[in-house]
Amino acid sequence: MTPMPAGPRIAYVLDPRFPGGTSSGVAEELKVTARFGQVAVHAIGSRMFGGREVAPQLAGVLEDLGVTPVWDAPVIGADIVILHNPVFLKFDAALQSRIVTRHLIVVAQENFLRPGGAEGFDVAHCMGLIDRASLALRKSVAPVSGHNRATVAAWHQRFGLPPGWGVLPEDWFHICDFAFLPPTAAPRDQRGRLSRPGLEKFPPRAVMDLCFPPHAEANVILGADPLLTEDTVRPHWTLHPFRSLEVDAFFRLIDFMVYFTAPTWQESFGRVLAEGIAAGKVVIADPATAESFDGAVVSARPEEVDAIIRSFLAAPERYRDHVLNAQSAITRFSSEAFAARFGGILEGTLKVAA
Repeated sequence: MTPMPAGPRIAYVLDPRFPGGTSSGVAEELKVTARFGQVAVHAIGSRMFGGREVAPQLAGVLEDLGVTPVWDAPVIGADIVILHNPVFLKFDAALQSRIVTRHLIVVAQENFLRPGGAEGFDVAHCMGLIDRASLALRKSVAPVSGHNRATVAAWHQRFGLPPGWGVLPEDWFHICDFAFLPPTAAPRDQRGRLSRPGLEKFPPRAVMDLCFPPHAEANVILGADPLLTEDTVRPHWTLHPFRSLEVDAFFRLIDFMVYFTAPTWQESFGRVLAEGIAAGKVVIADPATAESFDGAVVSARPEEVDAIIRSFLAAPERYRDHVLNAQSAITRFSSEAFAARFGGILEGTLKVAA
């Protein structure tokens, strides 16, 4: 158990039952922010999920830190309050907890707008619930990437955030402190994809067929729950339900991670892509998703995937160099980089309120 330092009070507010990237991101973040002060985690039992089971990746970090989540506290008070992923409130009529803080930061884990301009969720409803439940000297939305920031700005221009809200100039990126594994010296046409099993995470079957064809040596899909319930059979796909295979074991089965989603969905950050890079793999994704990674992710259309993979197979040294350069690029998402950013935000909050 890690002892908590004295200092500013830092409160997290979230529904801790989120699967996938939200809980993983918060877990890594808590390891950093706990260095700065007294951290409390306030769990909201929203109508989005059932039961009281905290996501396993988050539960482990809370145990290590000696932090017991407080469910549905009537009042949440701290110097800084960080509310992650406001989408969890979309089915609720009110946020019953009252928030009192110097600086309330809402981390926009989900894009406010989808490709084509439709709302990602009922942003006005969720932000309105948070606004009415909070008393703060400053209220901010924190985008997690450049693309996510663009959707927040476009939504704000069309609909308007509640009065008094601003947008942080710094991205609240996911910490990607993964151990780097060396790239293979002899890549093979072994392809895979990993995501939570939501339908929005999967592209049309025609795209899946382009990316994971019969002539590939392996096509391993982890989080394939929607595919396992379909009548359509692809004998050349190896399908694993979500969490049925350890992530490191999954990456040992592939050399190329190919990641496309439904055309109506866009990743706000794409933490799993950084995991693939750290595991020593070439990662291929759509241009908008790849943009967040400054060349570390290969940008492609689905019909280009085969040719890209063939080109890497024909030049193993190019495969190696790409992976090593990609791993260097994602070090900008390190815990130390996040600590510097968070420390600046916290210092500014305390100065203004002094």
